[in-house]
Parts: sequence; structure tokens; C-alpha cells
Amino acid sequence: MRLVPIDLEKHLGNAYRWINDPGSTENTGLGDFPLTGMTERDWLESASKKSDQEVSFAVELLSGEHIGLTGLRAINWKDRSAITGTMIDKEYWGKGYGADAARVRSRYAFEVLGLRYLTSEVQEGNEGSLRMLKKVGYAECGRYPQRLWKRGKFVDEILLYMTREMWERAKTYEQTSSSDGSYLAVFG
Repeated sequence: MRLVPIDLEKHLGNAYRWINDPGSTENTGLGDFPLTGMTERDWLESASKKSDQEVSFAVELLSGEHIGLTGLRAINWKDRSAITGTMIDKEYWGKGYGADAARVRSRYAFEVLGLRYLTSEVQEGNEGSLRMLKKVGYAECGRYPQRLWKRGKFVDEILLYMTREMWERAKTYEQTSSSDGSYLAVFG
């Protein structure tokens, strides 16, 4: 798989479908308000523009099939940190593509941007995302108890982090593993 710049014509249809699919957004901070195609288009347009605060990518298989989105937001250049996130088409859950996307995104953050600290948040109940982040080197560092309202109840927000040093250690163990044999494939 690879991370590529967002292309509105190629990626908008899938992004719109995923964000409005209750099954895809059940354990995320997204999806409780239906989004129009125009709203999703505006978000993708914004995400595809140059910004010093955010970098967004489409996740594609080497065949070019679009299977998700990932990125860095709230980039803090003074502290060299950012918040990360990934959304993968539910047809591809559990197949290692989210982990591959997180590995490529981390490599980009640490080697290209020169960041030193990444954080992520996962809603309680999103075991797939929690497992994926830990698999690629993130560590849980805390929880906000019952912080988030999601579909009829309050749930914990789980906080995770990864330093450049943690990433260096994790990547030495996984350089030969990948869901499609393309570990740390190209950036578009």
C-alpha cells in the first residue's frame, strides 16, 4: 500500500460513503451527524491544500484502489509533535492495511518532517484501532473516563503516544512484515 496526496475526483466518493456509514463510524468521533457531499468535498479540499498545521493522505493499494485516509493534524513545530488518525474502509479491517498506513505515516512524520512525538486518541470499544496503534509502536498513556458521548452512552477516550525512539525500536522488528509485501511503500 502507499500514501498519496488527496485527489478530489478519485477519493471523494469513498470518503463520503465511509463518513456516512454508521458501521464505519460506530467507534469514532465522526459519523453522528450525516454529512452532505458538499461538506465532505469542502473537508477534502481543505485537507488537500498546503498547510503547516496538517498533512492528509489517501491510503491506496499498489493497484491504485482507494481504501482509506490518514494524516497528521495539530502539527506543533515548536515541540515537534502532531496528532495522528486513520480511517480504513471496513472491508479492509483486520488485514494489516491500517498498520501499514500508520507505519508509512510515522516514517513521514519522523524522517521527512523531523517530528519527535506523535499522539492519537481511540474511543473505548474501538479495539481494532487500539490494537493497530500498539502493533506499530504506540503506547497507552492514559484515559479520560466517560469523556465522549457516543450513540447513547458515555465512553472513555484512550490516549496513546509514540516517540521517535519508540518508532525506531518498533520498525526494526517489522521491516519484513506487511499485508501486501510492500512495507513502507512510496508516498505517492
